Amino acid sequence: MVTDTGGIDDHSFNASTWAGMEAAKAANSAIKTSNVASNALTDYEPNLTNLVNKNCDYIQAVGGLMTEATAKVAKANTAKQFAIVDSNPGLPNVYPLEFETQEAAYLAGYLAAGFSKTGKVGTYGGLPIAPVTIFMDGFADGIKKYNEVKGKNVQLLGWDKATQKGLFANTFTDQTAGKKQSDTLVAQGADVIFPVAGGTGLGTAANAGTKYAVIWVDADGFATTPYGSVMLTTVVKNMTDGVKEALGKAATQKGTLLTGGFKGTLANKGVSLAPYHDFDSKIDAGLKAEVEALKADIISGKIKVESPSQPK
Repeated sequence: MVTDTGGIDDHSFNASTWAGMEAAKAANSAIKTSNVASNALTDYEPNLTNLVNKNCDYIQAVGGLMTEATAKVAKANTAKQFAIVDSNPGLPNVYPLEFETQEAAYLAGYLAAGFSKTGKVGTYGGLPIAPVTIFMDGFADGIKKYNEVKGKNVQLLGWDKATQKGLFANTFTDQTAGKKQSDTLVAQGADVIFPVAGGTGLGTAANAGTKYAVIWVDADGFATTPYGSVMLTTVVKNMTDGVKEALGKAATQKGTLLTGGFKGTLANKGVSLAPYHDFDSKIDAGLKAEVEALKADIISGKIKVESPSQPK
């Protein structure tokens, strides 16, 4: 596996993907795994090429930012099995693992609007790229739904779905930048903050205290960060099971390229809303029931949550 910037211990998408690799290894003793960190975008191509040269049978890339490099190396090594999270380069030897994250983020938006005492919730992203803005779009729609149902006017700070413009830290690693973004949102009145920024979001979580609650992304922040006490919930992107399944298949059909791809939805539990943990007793029972009802409506198709950034 080649990590995106942020490294294996980002408590987010790199860590979740690596957990899938390790889970596949635990299930099949023939699988041997290793990872290499990318410290900058320029590391992607040489890191991927290095794994080809080491004769790895399955090479996992992580994140949409790696699309171009993965496609280039895959085109030069057509017999080699690649996989990538959050992208689909459209190549026969690159297995795509994509997620309808806007579905689970919709539930988080509705929850945040109902939980907020100030009537203002905030979000910011790491970079303005599709795997980030898809979260923010779903979150915005969930807040909009709450306002429609309740006749309220809860404001979303940091993102405008209509214009696709908002607040970005321009990093997935700098916790100081995360604190700066959340300080800005708190100054405007936000008491729930949704950082879609990988490790950068740790700066938000570390400084939450009693000022605001945090909604985490990718992997359940209650379990994967030191800041469980401030985690209202997490919009989970189940990369772990998706990667475990893909690597497991690749190991059993070695020499034959994987076909199709993985697309995570609420229906197949590829995306989900994490348990409320320490906040469970603080959330109104009626609000919890409404979130569950919305989940059922999305799964049934009664509600369609869409984003310009969702997988095509």
